[in-house]
Amino acid sequence: MFKWIIGGVLLFLTSENIHRNPYLHPFYVSVTEINYNANERLIEISCKIFTDDLEKVLTQFSRHKIDLSKAANKEENERAIKEYIQKNLQIVIDGSPVVLQFVGTENESEATWVYFQVPNISNVKRIDITNSLLYDTFQSEINLIHVMVGGKRQSVKLSLPETKASFTFY
Repeated sequence: MFKWIIGGVLLFLTSENIHRNPYLHPFYVSVTEINYNANERLIEISCKIFTDDLEKVLTQFSRHKIDLSKAANKEENERAIKEYIQKNLQIVIDGSPVVLQFVGTENESEATWVYFQVPNISNVKRIDITNSLLYDTFQSEINLIHVMVGGKRQSVKLSLPETKASFTFY
């Protein structure tokens, strides 16, 4: 039942008209997916953020206008994205903080996917996450987090003032 509710909410939130219709109250949501790839001994992280929201927060963060649609600014934009997300998304694996290695970005309709990885992870029993993405700009931001380890999926929804979540896998 919970999966159907979350799926319905995500479908509604990602519809193309949600940010274009001035009569609808805007929703601010990001989705962070964390997957442990045991074969590669790798944590794979992907963040899906509405592009206009990401541009706004990055403009405030970097103190200059960010336009993610301009290919000429790709290197500068990706540097700003990397720094912002590394500041606002921290992950601890089995008690040890890890460094998120930037992989790249991908634009999809009205959203931007941002990819990170953490190599050399031999086993995962517990993941602690601090996620404050977009909180500094949007007070009504909702951060959905999905974690997959060993074929088991756990999810949580964070909204201000909540920034922390823990996931245990045995």
